[in-house]
Amino acid sequence: MDIIKFGTDGWRAIIAKDFTVYNVARVAKALADWLNQSGKNAKVVIGHDCRFAGALFAETTANVLCANGVKVALAKGFVSTPMVSLGVKELAAQQGVVITASHNPPAYNGFKLKGPHGGPTNPKDITAVEALIPETVEISDTTLDQWQEKGMLEYIDLEKMYIDYLHTKFNLEKLNNAPYKLAYDAMYGAGQNVIRKTLPAAVLLHCDYNPSFKDTPPEPIHKNLLELSKVMATTPELKVGLATDGDADRIGLYDEDGNFVDAHHIILLLIQYLHKYKKLNGKVVIAFSVTDRVKKMCEQYGLEVQVTPIGFKYISEIMITEDVLLGGEESGGIAIKGHIPERDGIFDGLIIYEYMMETGKTLKELCEEIYEVVGRFSYERNDLNLLDEQKQRIMKEAADGVYTEFGKYKVVKVENIDGIKYHFEDGGWTMLRASGTEPVLRIYAEGNSHEEALDILEQVKKRVL
Repeated sequence: MDIIKFGTDGWRAIIAKDFTVYNVARVAKALADWLNQSGKNAKVVIGHDCRFAGALFAETTANVLCANGVKVALAKGFVSTPMVSLGVKELAAQQGVVITASHNPPAYNGFKLKGPHGGPTNPKDITAVEALIPETVEISDTTLDQWQEKGMLEYIDLEKMYIDYLHTKFNLEKLNNAPYKLAYDAMYGAGQNVIRKTLPAAVLLHCDYNPSFKDTPPEPIHKNLLELSKVMATTPELKVGLATDGDADRIGLYDEDGNFVDAHHIILLLIQYLHKYKKLNGKVVIAFSVTDRVKKMCEQYGLEVQVTPIGFKYISEIMITEDVLLGGEESGGIAIKGHIPERDGIFDGLIIYEYMMETGKTLKELCEEIYEVVGRFSYERNDLNLLDEQKQRIMKEAADGVYTEFGKYKVVKVENIDGIKYHFEDGGWTMLRASGTEPVLRIYAEGNSHEEALDILEQVKKRVL
């Protein structure tokens, strides 16, 4: 029996190796059993992104749920994760399932759970579902058409629902006529149709269907977005470049010079706009790997900050019970007040675009504005593909307090909420963390300049290897 474990953001595995029709059916059976324990007449919204065999895995999930007495609302065609989350809330469903491996390489697919609040299912419930995964499962030979005839299955247009929702949140006509033009890179992901339909004036990159993502992992970080960077740097009328990942819940940005604007800066930009300009308040919730500059800004603005382990499910859990202005992760997953408690790269990108329109400032100018509040800084990350024994050895040494300096960078404070974070004398920091979804050791680094951030990464890599 394959042991199936949910990581920081769902269960992910290599297609046809561990991520098979049979194993997906096992997870679907566990979900059905968990829902049936509640005694409710349960309903689940299901969607898939652009990955290989997404429709097959989504239909398998639907079949198993229907066979176990759970009604299904199934999206036709690919959809983003935020579309499924919004659909769960709008349809008052008990759960959502997204067949996606998010930003992982094309060989992977995955299974995400979404709660009735319109965000990630809370960790306690995910653990309960995981515990119910059976060793064997029967897959019904009933067709989806037959389930539809029996009233157990309906098809829904989640993309239209989402676009209609955007029209209630933004003045899209004004954005389409903006003097600051936008470029959008879908990375061949599930957000590709939304910008095409809502912002027809935008310049589009990689907005076509390609389940292999042209062999580039659909993660919106600079090394994967060099074409967007070049387009921004060589097209004077373009003032902001937006990128989203495979299931469109993560964001990356570029300024008018083709410089990458990472998630730390985006979080600060959004806090600045929502609080200083829109006069909104609330707690700011950030994952452990996010810059401490957020704390500095919030201290100046009188906003409370809470730090969580890595995984948006921890942030979402707080957002549904407390008054939260923004919840954000280093990886580009950000949720804001006035929207569902879910990461949403397109929604966040439209907020930034609106920010530019309302202030008449470019993205570069807005970044300079936040530097006036928190000081100038630069962030870098290095993902090391290591043998498991290497990875475990490094993390054990970190946990045992072996690392007290990295070259010239002396450690003055250590935190271990999720991974190990080392603070340096001049305000810089580094962090070591084993990925929860990939065979990777991540090294994070922040310095007061780009050169310093790169130097910290190099010194840390030398020390641990």
